[in-house]
Amino acid sequence: MSDTRNYKCPACTGPLHFAGASGLLECDFCGSKYTVEQMEELAKKVSDDVQKNKEEADKKAEKQESENQNINTDGYKALSCSSCGAELFCDETTVATSCPYCGNPTIIPSKFTKNRLPDLIIPFKFEKEQAIAALKSFGKGKKLLPKTFKDKNHIEEIKGVYVPFWLFSGKSKFDAVFDCEDEESYTRGSDRITITKYYKEIRSGEVTFRNVPVDASVKMDNAYMDSLEPYDYQDLKPYSSSYLPGYLAESYDDEEDTCKVRAEKRIKETAQELAEEDISDHDDVSADKFDCDMVEKDVKYAFFPVWMLSTKWQDKNFLFAMNGQTGKIAGKLPVDKVKRFFFGLRLFIIFEIILNVIWYYFF
Repeated sequence: MSDTRNYKCPACTGPLHFAGASGLLECDFCGSKYTVEQMEELAKKVSDDVQKNKEEADKKAEKQESENQNINTDGYKALSCSSCGAELFCDETTVATSCPYCGNPTIIPSKFTKNRLPDLIIPFKFEKEQAIAALKSFGKGKKLLPKTFKDKNHIEEIKGVYVPFWLFSGKSKFDAVFDCEDEESYTRGSDRITITKYYKEIRSGEVTFRNVPVDASVKMDNAYMDSLEPYDYQDLKPYSSSYLPGYLAESYDDEEDTCKVRAEKRIKETAQELAEEDISDHDDVSADKFDCDMVEKDVKYAFFPVWMLSTKWQDKNFLFAMNGQTGKIAGKLPVDKVKRFFFGLRLFIIFEIILNVIWYYFF
């Protein structure tokens, strides 16, 4: 069995969860509230007692692990809830979950033994109720949205997830050559004359980038995670597991070197846009040559908050994601084919009426 950690209320031993609105850990039963610093201090005291019994716990864990070797868990690993003792199964990247039996938020510190601890974290600001309301309003005003999808998708089943991100910082040095054109037209008698002038613009420079984000989870769709940007880095805080209770969390399974390629592509595109802006006084600008070298300076590992909803409608899967800090939503809504037909027919009729009116009055 892998070891787990529950965040319990010191007053009543009820489960605690991190509330984004207050920035405190709140008890679901007695209503007590604690700061992250208070819980970190308490966790430090508890860890001293835990260390004393670690050898005995390790022996028991090894014995249980040996017993579980004959169980086919299909890539999942067994662990024990430290609150009620129930057996839980999580995959290799899960670092925070909740016990389905007692409901206690469960942190799995041992999942960080292979992967490094995050350096930074942006805590959730949107509570579950706020996220549900925002996602419901996301479909409002969408004329072609099927009514059955709006009524039957289980939006209450959304999950708050801390998604792993690599943050790349550094300097980008570039050398560029741009093909530029300017056109000038004038009339001479009955002739229309156009003069086109061609230029070569050369630029070299250096651009500094800070905390370019790339999601480090293979499970997460890159396009969805990119569309949830930007995050407000003013809320970046040193990592503490006290922000995790009440949410799921995944450790990275996309390595730094792999994600670095995506970051460099984004940096190169941005550097080219900045270089083109410097010569925007031409009518047309296109890059003939653009060489960009990323001089890596620093890489941070961070957790970013995301609300996720995966729902199925007419045998098709629909995924929606919401930035847990800013409330920005990404997702593709289904289209009712019948509504689309009548909507197009209505536009066609209106267009025909307008044409007939124009024809009647002017022709």
